[in-house]
This record gives sequence, C-alpha cells and structure tokens, in this order.
Amino acid sequence: MILVCGGLADGVTELVCARLEHSGYAYRLLDLAHYPAGYRVAWRWSDTGPTGTIAGPDWRLDLDAITGVYVRFLGPEGRRPPQGDPEDAAALQLEADAALMALLEDLPCPVVNRVGGGMSNNSKPYQSLLLRRAGLEVPATLVTSDPDAVRVFQAEYGDVIYKSASGIRSIVRRLGPDQLARLEFLRDGPAQFQAFVPGRNVRVHTVGDAVFATLIETEAVDYRYASRDGLDVAMTPMNLPAAVEAACLRSARDLDLLFAGIDLKETPDGDFVCFEVNPCPGFIYYERHTGQQISTALADLLHGTSQAA
Repeated sequence: MILVCGGLADGVTELVCARLEHSGYAYRLLDLAHYPAGYRVAWRWSDTGPTGTIAGPDWRLDLDAITGVYVRFLGPEGRRPPQGDPEDAAALQLEADAALMALLEDLPCPVVNRVGGGMSNNSKPYQSLLLRRAGLEVPATLVTSDPDAVRVFQAEYGDVIYKSASGIRSIVRRLGPDQLARLEFLRDGPAQFQAFVPGRNVRVHTVGDAVFATLIETEAVDYRYASRDGLDVAMTPMNLPAAVEAACLRSARDLDLLFAGIDLKETPDGDFVCFEVNPCPGFIYYERHTGQQISTALADLLHGTSQAA
C-alpha cells in the first residue's frame, strides 16, 4: 500500500493521487490540510525499525504494509484554520510534522523524499559543492553581506544575477543599476550572487533511474516568472549528453533523492552548468507543457514497478 502525505489543494499532490488511481495502485492519503486532527499515528522503534500504525478517518494502515511513500509538506496557507489558541495550535502542528518527518525518515520502503535528502537545499553554496563532486559544473558564486565584495565580483564577471542563498524560493534577477544603488541594504542580510550564464535553460527530473529533460526557451532571466515580465516560454523534451545524464543521476543518488528537479543551463558552446537541485519539485508545470510522463514514472517508482536509483 502506498502512503501519500500531502494536501489535495496542492496540484502536485492531486496529480500524484490521480496517477496512482489511474494506474490501479492502491494508496491512502494522509491529508496534511487536516493533520494531526482526524488522524492517529502511533509507533515505536525496534531493532528492525519503526512498528505501529497510521489511522485515518475511515482507514487503518500498519507501517509494515507501506510499500512506498510520497510526501509533500504544506505551508500554513494549505492548512485548516487552527482552532483555539493560535500559538498552541501552531506548536502542535510543528510537533506533529516533526514526528511524521522522523517516522518517514526510518521507514524501510522507498520515500519520496526523506527530509534528510533535501537538507542540502537549505544551503545552496553547500549544495553546489556536492553537485561539483558529482561531476556537474556550477557557476562562479559569491555569498556575502559586504557591498564592496559584490562590486569586486561584478567587476570580475560583468553580468551578475542575485537570489536567495537558502531553500526559500526567490526570483532570480540581474544585478543592475537599481540594485547597485541599494547595495548598502545588503549589510542587513546576505544574498547569493552568481556570474550570469548565457544559454538555454534545461530542467531535469530524475525519477529513480529515469531521466526527463526539458528544454526551456525564453528571454526571461527566471523563466518561472516570465509572464510577469510579459515574456513567453517554450518547453520541449530533449535528450541530454550521456555524461550529463549520468552526472544528474549521480547527484540525485548522492543527495539521497529518489525524485529530484535539477536546474541546468546549456551554454552556446554546448556545455551544461548546474544551478541547484530541488528535493520536492513541482513537476506538474513541466508535464503539462511537454506531455512527459513524469507522474507515471513516479507512480511506478512508488509501486515498485520501476527500479530506484
């Protein structure tokens, strides 16, 4: 039995459930929008791992019956409004989420993805070191709160972009005159600066041993927000060079990610540069634009039909 931990208000979780159902794979949904109310999770650790049960409104599942888990934690906006004291409700929510994370970390079945595998995303510079170790080229990067260091970096590389150094999503922008005029505010908190890499964006999804590469063509610096700038985006499936594909699979394996979204750029010279790896990719955007069967591969992985990396 497959366990899905997420909320149906989240389109990605909804697609995973729909694909499991369409494939005929049995699953149970732990709806995080209503968790922990309405659910009972009880277990203990033994020498062979956690033993116990998860019970929903109308179902009960022994932990040893779980053959695969897909988890996508919700933010506050996806939760049911708390009852009673907001601070007490928030504390209970955090404790319940932490307990679920700890349980999923130790289940012996495939988990997409364990929290530990995604921790590198909390520090993009650290993740870059791991990506380079796996054989992927990464751009020249500076993380600093020193305005003078940024000026020196720009003088060396010319065209520079900036973004968050953490796992919090941020819009990638070019460092221009307006930003340079506000550099003194950088002293209040560091940011990440990188040499701009010309070329075409490529998004790679690794699902176990399967690789789905998407070529993204746009004039926007950050294609995810191209519409905000009045720009178009075109997406088509592509085949990666064998060495790049192998490096992507190696990176996902090294990060302990059964499912990963890897952001690359193909330079005009045909080289590939990697920016980051997303441990909980919102793949629905790419599947809808290209027809690539990412969700099918994910369902097969959870069911055990395909081989995990």
